[in-house]
Amino acid sequence: QVQVVESGGGLVQPGGSLRLSCAISGSIWSANAMSWYRQAPGKEREFVGGMTGGATKYADSVKGRFTISRDNARDIGKKLNLQMNSLKPEDTAVYYCNALIRGVGIWGQGTQVTVSS
Repeated sequence: QVQVVESGGGLVQPGGSLRLSCAISGSIWSANAMSWYRQAPGKEREFVGGMTGGATKYADSVKGRFTISRDNARDIGKKLNLQMNSLKPEDTAVYYCNALIRGVGIWGQGTQVTVSS
């Protein structure tokens, strides 16, 4: 069974940093695209950023503060990182990873990020 698992969330003060990771398991296929979304209480889930091939794309709200990457070439379509710097209270949300595998989007269970003093 294919699983998408996020890790790295937690509590951080405003201005701080966190690094989230997403990993796919149980699939012989690599993802064509991997993306990060977030959902704050009472709000709809929104796109944060993603990587397709080697190209990255970000929401305007996180440009210049968040960076998507992978550790090495072997991680293509298997793992994805989200480095979050200069965090703001409005970044507080559950962060989800989505992997597009053979045309099917698979969601992880999410990881909580709380930015508060």
